[in-house]
Amino acid sequence: MFKIFPGYDLVESYHNWKRAHRTDDKTVSRLIRLTIAIVAAIVVWCLPVETWIDGMTIIQKRTLAIFLFAILMWLFEAVPAWTTSVMVVVLLLFTTSNSSLVFFENAAPEVLGVQTSYKSLLHCFADPIIMLFIGGFVLAIAASKTGLDLFLARVMLKPFGKNPKWVLLGFLMVTGVFSMFLSNTATAAMMLTFLGPVLKALPADGKGKTALALAIPIAANVGGMGTPIGTPPNAIALKYMNEIGIEVGFGEWMMFMIPFTIVLLLFAWVMLLRLFPFKAKEINLNIEGELKKDWRSVVVYITFICTVLLWVLDKKTGVNANVVAMLPVGVCAIIGVLTKRDLEEISWSVLWMVAGGFALGVGLQETGLAQTLINAIPFGSWPAVVMVVGSGLICYAMANFISHTATASLLVPILAAVGASAAVAANLAPLGGVTTLLVGVAIGSSLGMVLPISTPPNAIAAATGMIEQKDMIKTGLVMGVLGLVIGYGMLIVLGSTGFFG
Repeated sequence: MFKIFPGYDLVESYHNWKRAHRTDDKTVSRLIRLTIAIVAAIVVWCLPVETWIDGMTIIQKRTLAIFLFAILMWLFEAVPAWTTSVMVVVLLLFTTSNSSLVFFENAAPEVLGVQTSYKSLLHCFADPIIMLFIGGFVLAIAASKTGLDLFLARVMLKPFGKNPKWVLLGFLMVTGVFSMFLSNTATAAMMLTFLGPVLKALPADGKGKTALALAIPIAANVGGMGTPIGTPPNAIALKYMNEIGIEVGFGEWMMFMIPFTIVLLLFAWVMLLRLFPFKAKEINLNIEGELKKDWRSVVVYITFICTVLLWVLDKKTGVNANVVAMLPVGVCAIIGVLTKRDLEEISWSVLWMVAGGFALGVGLQETGLAQTLINAIPFGSWPAVVMVVGSGLICYAMANFISHTATASLLVPILAAVGASAAVAANLAPLGGVTTLLVGVAIGSSLGMVLPISTPPNAIAAATGMIEQKDMIKTGLVMGVLGLVIGYGMLIVLGSTGFFG
C-alpha cells in the first residue's frame, strides 16, 4: 500500500507481523503443507485419465491437478497467496496452453484435448477488471496527496457530534463509505489512525473502546460490498457475469448493494452498543490535515467527482466502468500527481492474486473441464435454493480461514460455468439465475470476518490491543449469520421479481 496514505505504519506493521509469522512458523510444518499440496496435485496428474471422469482429456486432467494445487496452497498458506496465483498462471502456460513445452503435447489430439490459449492466460494480467482496480488505487493515491481523504473524513464525521453512540455510528458509516471506493485495508488503517488518540483517552474499565475498535474492521468488510471495486470478490463475480452475457453495471450493483450494506452497518451499530456500552459521556475527535487548493488539487477534486458520477451513471452514459477507471489514471498522470514512485506503491500483489484467479477460470473454461465437471455432477437436479444458499455457506466458511479473493477465485469460475449450463440456468431462473448465485458468493466472501486472520482489517484492528479474539469471533459470527440471511433474502426477492433480468 502506498506510503503517503494515513495509517501506512499500521499496514506495514501488519505485513511485518505476517512475515514474522511465516518465519516463526515451524519450517517442518510449512514443508509438510507444501508437500501435501504438491503430492496431491502430482497424484491427480499421473493417474490415468480413465480414473477420473468419462470423456476427460489429458489437458483437462492437468488443469484439474493445477486447480487442486491452487485450492490446497491457498488453504494451507504455505506461501503468500499471490505467489500461488502466479504459480498457477505459470503452470497453466507451460503445461496446458498452446505454447506449452513440446513433451507435454506428445499425444493424439483427441486424447490430449483442447489446449488453453496462452494469449487468454496472459490477458488476465491486463483484464478490464484489473484496470478497474488500478483506477481505484490511483483515486486513493490522489486523494491522499491532495488531503481530500482527511477532509472528507473530517467533514463526514462532524455531523455525528461528540456523543459516543453517535460517534460510533459515524465511524461505521464513514468507514463503510470509504471502503466502497478505497482499499479495505487502507481504509481500516486510516480510520484506526484517527481513533488512536480517542481509544487512549477513553476510560480503561469501559467497553466503549472495544466497540470503536471493532467498528472499523466490521465497517471496512461490510462497506466493501457496496461497489464493484470495494473488494476483489465483487469484481471477480462481476467479470464472470459479464462473460456469460449478464450485464450488471457499476451503478446497478450499487443500487441493490448499498441499501444492503447500510442495513448491516445499522445492525452492527445496535449490536456493538449492546455488547460494549460506553462509560464516557463525550468523545472529542481531532482529525488534522488541510485540503490543498493549488490547481493540480482542484483538477483532482473535479476528476474524483466525475469518475464517481460516471461509475454510478454508467448505464445512462454508455461508458463502461472499466473504461471510466482509466480517467483518473490519465488525468493524474498528465498533471503530475501520479508519479512512477506512486505506481511502485500500488498493491500489485492484490492485482496478481485476482489475475491468477481469472487465469484459473480461463483454464477451466477453454479446456472444457468446467463442462466435463458439470456433465459428471447432476447440478440440474438439485433444488435451486440448495445450490444458491449452499454455495454461499461454503464460500463463507472458507473465507473465514483463507483470503476472500482466493475463495472467490476458486468458487466463482466453477459456479459461473455451472449456472450458465442450460439445465441449471432453467432451474435457477425463478430465483434470478446465475446472478443470484455469483453475487451470493461475493456476499459470502465479504462476510467472513470471524478471526483476526480472516481479513487484513481484522488483523490491523486486533493489533491495537483493544480487542479480544472472543469478541471478534462473537461479533463476526453474528454479522455473518445476519448478513447471509438478509443478503440471500434480498437476492432471492430481487431475482424472483425479475430485477436481474
